[in-house]
Amino acid sequence: MNTAVWAQFSNPFGEDKTVAQQRQEILQKNEQILKALYATEPKARDIIEKSVGYATFSNFGMKILIAGGGSGTGVVINKFNSNPIYMNMAEVQAGLGFGLKSFQNIFIFQNETALNDFVNSGWTFGGQVTAAAKYEKDGGAYQDATLVAPGVLMYQLTDSGLAAEITGKGTKYYKDSTLNK
Repeated sequence: MNTAVWAQFSNPFGEDKTVAQQRQEILQKNEQILKALYATEPKARDIIEKSVGYATFSNFGMKILIAGGGSGTGVVINKFNSNPIYMNMAEVQAGLGFGLKSFQNIFIFQNETALNDFVNSGWTFGGQVTAAAKYEKDGGAYQDATLVAPGVLMYQLTDSGLAAEITGKGTKYYKDSTLNK
Protein backbone atom coordinates (compact mmCIF):
# COMPACT_ATOMS: atom_id res chain seq x y z
CA MET A 1 0.00 0.00 0.00
CA ASN A 2 1.48 3.37 -0.92
CA THR A 3 2.18 6.06 1.70
CA ALA A 4 -0.60 8.46 0.61
CA VAL A 5 -3.26 5.76 0.84
CA TRP A 6 -1.94 4.58 4.22
CA ALA A 7 -2.00 8.20 5.52
CA GLN A 8 -5.75 8.33 4.84
CA PHE A 9 -6.29 5.31 7.08
CA SER A 10 -3.98 6.51 9.83
CA ASN A 11 -5.62 9.96 9.96
CA PRO A 12 -9.25 9.87 8.77
CA PHE A 13 -9.50 13.67 8.97
CA GLY A 14 -6.94 14.27 6.23
CA GLU A 15 -3.34 15.34 6.29
CA ASP A 16 -1.94 17.03 9.37
CA LYS A 17 -1.22 20.67 8.65
CA THR A 18 2.18 22.16 9.29
CA VAL A 19 2.61 24.91 11.87
CA ALA A 20 3.07 27.41 9.02
CA GLN A 21 -0.16 26.25 7.34
CA GLN A 22 -2.08 26.51 10.62
CA ARG A 23 -0.76 30.03 11.24
CA GLN A 24 -1.65 31.08 7.69
CA GLU A 25 -5.17 29.68 8.07
CA ILE A 26 -5.71 31.63 11.30
CA LEU A 27 -4.42 34.87 9.74
CA GLN A 28 -6.72 34.40 6.72
CA LYS A 29 -9.66 33.79 9.05
CA ASN A 30 -8.68 36.95 10.95
CA GLU A 31 -9.01 38.97 7.74
CA GLN A 32 -12.41 37.38 6.97
CA ILE A 33 -13.70 38.15 10.47
CA LEU A 34 -12.58 41.79 10.24
CA LYS A 35 -14.20 42.14 6.81
CA ALA A 36 -17.49 40.74 8.18
CA LEU A 37 -17.30 43.01 11.23
CA TYR A 38 -16.69 46.13 9.13
CA ALA A 39 -19.57 45.21 6.83
CA THR A 40 -21.90 44.74 9.81
CA GLU A 41 -20.58 47.54 12.00
CA PRO A 42 -18.53 50.10 10.00
CA LYS A 43 -17.67 52.13 13.15
CA ALA A 44 -15.61 49.20 14.39
CA ARG A 45 -12.85 50.01 11.89
CA ASP A 46 -12.20 53.36 13.57
CA ILE A 47 -12.28 51.79 17.05
CA ILE A 48 -9.71 49.17 16.02
CA GLU A 49 -7.51 51.78 14.33
CA LYS A 50 -7.42 53.80 17.59
CA SER A 51 -6.72 50.74 19.77
CA VAL A 52 -3.39 49.27 20.90
CA GLY A 53 -4.44 45.91 19.47
CA TYR A 54 -7.21 43.44 18.83
CA ALA A 55 -7.96 39.74 18.76
CA THR A 56 -10.21 37.67 16.52
CA PHE A 57 -11.48 34.19 17.31
CA SER A 58 -13.43 31.74 15.21
CA ASN A 59 -15.46 29.51 17.51
CA PHE A 60 -17.80 26.57 17.36
CA GLY A 61 -20.13 25.60 20.19
CA MET A 62 -22.53 22.75 20.86
CA LYS A 63 -25.16 22.20 23.53
CA ILE A 64 -27.02 18.98 24.19
CA LEU A 65 -29.58 18.93 27.03
CA ILE A 66 -27.86 20.22 30.18
CA ALA A 67 -24.22 20.41 29.09
CA GLY A 68 -22.35 22.10 26.32
CA GLY A 69 -19.01 23.39 25.24
CA GLY A 70 -17.04 24.86 22.44
CA SER A 71 -13.58 25.49 21.08
CA GLY A 72 -11.86 27.86 18.74
CA THR A 73 -8.68 29.42 17.52
CA GLY A 74 -7.62 33.00 17.11
CA VAL A 75 -4.90 35.56 16.94
CA VAL A 76 -3.97 38.66 18.90
CA ILE A 77 -2.51 41.55 16.96
CA ASN A 78 -0.50 43.99 19.06
CA LYS A 79 0.15 47.12 17.01
CA PHE A 80 3.47 47.66 18.78
CA ASN A 81 4.78 44.16 18.03
CA SER A 82 4.98 42.68 14.54
CA ASN A 83 4.55 39.06 15.73
CA PRO A 84 0.98 37.75 15.90
CA ILE A 85 0.13 35.81 19.06
CA TYR A 86 -1.82 32.63 18.29
CA MET A 87 -4.37 31.54 20.87
CA ASN A 88 -6.99 28.91 21.61
CA MET A 89 -10.38 29.09 23.24
CA ALA A 90 -12.23 26.48 25.29
CA GLU A 91 -15.75 26.89 26.65
CA VAL A 92 -17.93 25.03 29.12
CA GLN A 93 -21.61 25.78 29.73
CA ALA A 94 -24.48 24.41 31.75
CA GLY A 95 -28.24 24.84 31.45
CA LEU A 96 -31.02 23.39 29.41
CA GLY A 97 -30.71 23.63 25.63
CA PHE A 98 -29.87 22.03 22.33
CA GLY A 99 -28.04 23.32 19.29
CA LEU A 100 -24.89 24.12 17.36
CA LYS A 101 -23.49 27.59 16.90
CA SER A 102 -20.67 29.04 14.88
CA PHE A 103 -19.57 32.50 15.98
CA GLN A 104 -16.68 34.93 15.92
CA ASN A 105 -15.45 37.07 18.80
CA ILE A 106 -13.53 40.28 18.26
CA PHE A 107 -11.79 41.84 21.26
CA ILE A 108 -10.45 45.38 21.08
CA PHE A 109 -7.83 46.44 23.60
CA GLN A 110 -7.74 50.10 24.57
CA ASN A 111 -4.53 49.88 26.54
CA GLU A 112 -1.40 47.76 26.76
CA THR A 113 -2.28 46.44 30.23
CA ALA A 114 -5.61 45.00 29.02
CA LEU A 115 -3.93 43.36 26.01
CA ASN A 116 -1.11 41.87 28.12
CA ASP A 117 -3.56 40.57 30.74
CA PHE A 118 -5.57 38.84 28.01
CA VAL A 119 -2.53 37.22 26.41
CA ASN A 120 -0.45 36.33 29.46
CA SER A 121 -3.01 35.44 32.14
CA GLY A 122 -4.99 32.75 30.37
CA TRP A 123 -7.96 35.09 30.46
CA THR A 124 -11.30 33.67 31.58
CA PHE A 125 -14.58 35.22 30.55
CA GLY A 126 -17.70 34.16 32.41
CA GLY A 127 -21.34 35.03 32.71
CA GLN A 128 -23.51 36.80 30.25
CA VAL A 129 -23.41 40.44 29.25
CA THR A 130 -26.50 41.98 27.68
CA ALA A 131 -26.03 45.72 28.06
CA ALA A 132 -24.28 47.60 25.28
CA ALA A 133 -21.33 49.60 26.50
CA LYS A 134 -20.92 53.26 25.75
CA TYR A 135 -17.29 54.03 26.17
CA GLU A 136 -16.76 57.78 25.92
CA LYS A 137 -13.58 58.97 24.28
CA ASP A 138 -13.05 62.28 22.50
CA GLY A 139 -16.77 63.03 22.56
CA GLY A 140 -17.77 59.82 20.77
CA ALA A 141 -19.44 56.65 21.95
CA TYR A 142 -18.66 53.07 21.01
CA GLN A 143 -22.05 51.65 20.20
CA ASP A 144 -22.82 47.97 19.69
CA ALA A 145 -19.57 46.96 21.35
CA THR A 146 -19.75 45.52 24.84
CA LEU A 147 -17.30 46.41 27.57
CA VAL A 148 -16.31 42.97 28.95
CA ALA A 149 -13.38 44.02 31.15
CA PRO A 150 -11.56 47.26 31.93
CA GLY A 151 -10.03 48.38 28.64
CA VAL A 152 -11.54 45.53 26.59
CA LEU A 153 -14.42 45.93 24.14
CA MET A 154 -15.98 42.96 22.40
CA TYR A 155 -18.08 42.29 19.33
CA GLN A 156 -19.62 38.90 18.69
CA LEU A 157 -20.71 37.93 15.18
CA THR A 158 -23.03 35.07 14.38
CA ASP A 159 -24.33 33.81 11.06
CA SER A 160 -27.13 36.39 11.38
CA GLY A 161 -24.81 39.34 12.03
CA LEU A 162 -23.99 41.24 15.21
CA ALA A 163 -25.06 39.41 18.37
CA ALA A 164 -27.61 41.14 20.59
CA GLU A 165 -26.27 39.36 23.67
CA ILE A 166 -22.72 38.40 24.35
CA THR A 167 -22.26 35.23 26.32
CA GLY A 168 -19.09 33.89 27.86
CA LYS A 169 -20.30 30.76 29.61
CA GLY A 170 -16.98 30.03 31.29
CA THR A 171 -14.70 30.66 28.34
CA LYS A 172 -10.92 30.44 28.66
CA TYR A 173 -8.52 32.06 26.20
CA TYR A 174 -4.89 30.91 26.26
CA LYS A 175 -1.72 30.96 24.16
CA ASP A 176 -1.22 28.12 21.69
CA SER A 177 2.09 26.59 22.78
CA THR A 178 2.67 24.93 19.39
CA LEU A 179 2.02 27.92 17.11
CA ASN A 180 3.92 30.52 19.17
CA LYS A 181 7.34 28.83 19.08
